[in-house]
Amino acid sequence: MGLLRRVIPVLCVTVLLLAGCSDTEDRLNARVNGFADALNRADAPAAAALTTDPASADVLGTLYANLGKDVRFDVSGVQRNEDAATFTLAATWKFGPAKATEWTYTTQGRATADGDDWKIQWDPASVAPGLDEGPLSFSTLIPQPAARVLDRTGADLLTQHIVTLVDVAPGADVDSVAALLNPIAPTITAESLTADLAAGKPVTAVTLREEDLTPIREQLAALPDVTLRPQTRLLATDRALTSPTLSGLSELWQQRTDAAAGWAVTAQTASGAKRVGGRDADPVGDISATLDIGMTLAAENALAPLATPAAIVAIQPSTGNLLAVAQNAPADAQGPIALTGLYPPGSTFKTVTVSAALQAGLVTPDSIVGCPGTENIEGRQIPNDDTFDLGDVPLHTAFARSCNTTMGRLAVDLPPDGLTKAAAQLGLGIDFVAPGMTTVTGSVPVADTSALRVEEGIGQGTVTASPFGMALVAATLAKGSVPSPTIVTGEPAVADRTPEPLPSGVDEQVRAMMRETVTGGTATALQDIPDMLGKTGTAEYIDDTHAHGWFVGIRGDLALAVFVSDAGSSTPAVDAAGALLRAVP
Repeated sequence: MGLLRRVIPVLCVTVLLLAGCSDTEDRLNARVNGFADALNRADAPAAAALTTDPASADVLGTLYANLGKDVRFDVSGVQRNEDAATFTLAATWKFGPAKATEWTYTTQGRATADGDDWKIQWDPASVAPGLDEGPLSFSTLIPQPAARVLDRTGADLLTQHIVTLVDVAPGADVDSVAALLNPIAPTITAESLTADLAAGKPVTAVTLREEDLTPIREQLAALPDVTLRPQTRLLATDRALTSPTLSGLSELWQQRTDAAAGWAVTAQTASGAKRVGGRDADPVGDISATLDIGMTLAAENALAPLATPAAIVAIQPSTGNLLAVAQNAPADAQGPIALTGLYPPGSTFKTVTVSAALQAGLVTPDSIVGCPGTENIEGRQIPNDDTFDLGDVPLHTAFARSCNTTMGRLAVDLPPDGLTKAAAQLGLGIDFVAPGMTTVTGSVPVADTSALRVEEGIGQGTVTASPFGMALVAATLAKGSVPSPTIVTGEPAVADRTPEPLPSGVDEQVRAMMRETVTGGTATALQDIPDMLGKTGTAEYIDDTHAHGWFVGIRGDLALAVFVSDAGSSTPAVDAAGALLRAVP
C-alpha cells in the first residue's frame, strides 16, 4: 500500500510536463502560422509585431509596394530545440498580366522563446531572398534584339519610337495649349480642349513623336496643368502610312513580345542591382508582313482627294497575301472600314449573281436576255441607272453595261439559297481568323421570297459586304478558288467553314465579262491599263438620293476593291482604282 502511494505522484508530474510541452508547441505553431497569415494578408504592421524587430514593418511595406500583394506563404517543418525553433516558408508571388508570372522559393526562419510565448527572429532573408541586401523590385525583361515588323520587301514597316502623351488637366490655359498643338494637330483647338475637359477630368490631348515635340517641349512643360508622359510605342516607320492593318500587326508584335518576355526580381544592394529571381527572355523572330509599303502609300494617295470615307483593299490572288489596305482620313475617323465595314455592294455583287445563274444552267454568257430601262419584278420596280434601255442583248453585254433589270430577273429564278451558296464559293459570308488582322467579309442571307431575291441580285436588300470581302471575291475569280487571306507571311487565315468549290469554267466566264466591262462597259475609264478586268457598282442607301460607289478589279496577279461612301456613282471608285494601278507596276 505504501509503494502505491509513492508511484502516483510521479505519474502526475509526468502528465503535467507533457501538458506543458503541448502548450509550448501550440504557441510556437500559432506564432509561426500567424506570421505567415499576416504576410499573406500583406499586413506589414501585423507581421512585424510578431517579430523581434517591429520596426521591420517599413521593410515589409516597401516589399509589398514594389512586388504587389498577390503572394502566398505556407509553413512547414517547424522544429523546436528548447527555447529556439526553426521553420520553413514556401512562398509564391504572382506578377504581370493575368498574374501569369510566378516566383516561387523556400526560406528558413527562426523563432525564440519569449517567456511563455514566442517571437519570430527578424531576418529579411527569411521573407524573401535578397531582401537582407536591399529593397526588391520586379521588372519585365524584353527580348533582345526586339522583333521587327517588315513589309514584303524586307523594309521596316513598324519600329519602336519614343512618343510623348500630352495630358491636359482642368484649369489649364487651353488657348496656350491649342496654340502650340494646332500646327501639328489641326483638330486641336481651344474649343475642342474645353469640350474634352468639360467632364472635369484630365485628358490626353495628343500623342507626339519626338521630332514634333522637341520644338515645343519647353513651352508645353512650362504650362500649368499640362503633363508630358513619354512612352515607347510601335509606329509606322513612314509616318505617312496610316493603314488600318498596322494596329493588328502592332498587337501581334506585342502578343509575341509578351509571350517571349522574361522577368527579374532584383535587390538594390549597396554595390548595385543584384538579380535574385527570374527567367531570361526567349528569342523572338521578326514578323514579315505581306503588305507592300509603296503600294499602300499609292493607295492612300489615290483616296486622299475624296471628301467622304473611302477604302482600298488589294490582294494577291495566287497567295491570298494582302498587299495594300488603305483608307482616307474621313474613313479613319470611322474605324477600320476597309476590313470590317459592311455596306450594300450594289452592282459589284453581280459577279455573284451571274456566277449563280451560270451554275444553275439558267443562262450562258451568250444567252439573249432582256435589259429594259425599268421593270416591275415581283412587285419591286427595278430601274437601270438613268433608266437606260438596251432591249435584248447577250448576257455578257448586260453584265458589262450593268443591267439591273437583267440581274433582278435572273435572281428571281434562283433557289432561295442560290445567291448565298454562290457568294460563299467566292469567299463572301465566310469568316476568317488570321494572325495580325481582324476581318469581316459580309453577309448574304437566304432569300425566302422572290422579292428579296430581286433585291439581293443587284446587291441591295439584306446583302452586305466589306471592301475586304469584295476584294476577296475578285481574288477568287482570278484564282478559281478562295485564297486564304494572309497578312503575316506563312501564316494564312483559317476559314470558319469550307464552301463548295467554284465549278470549273465559271471563273473564266465571269472574268471574260469583267474584261468587257473595261473594254466596252461601265469601266472604260480604265481601258488604258493592260489586261484590266473590272465591275463597277452603285449601291443606294437611306433613300434614292444617296449611293455608295464601288469598283472591283483584276489585273494579272492583283485583285482589288475600292469603296467610296456616299459617292453618288461608281466614278470616284473607278478613278481611285486607276490612280493606284497607274502608280504601281
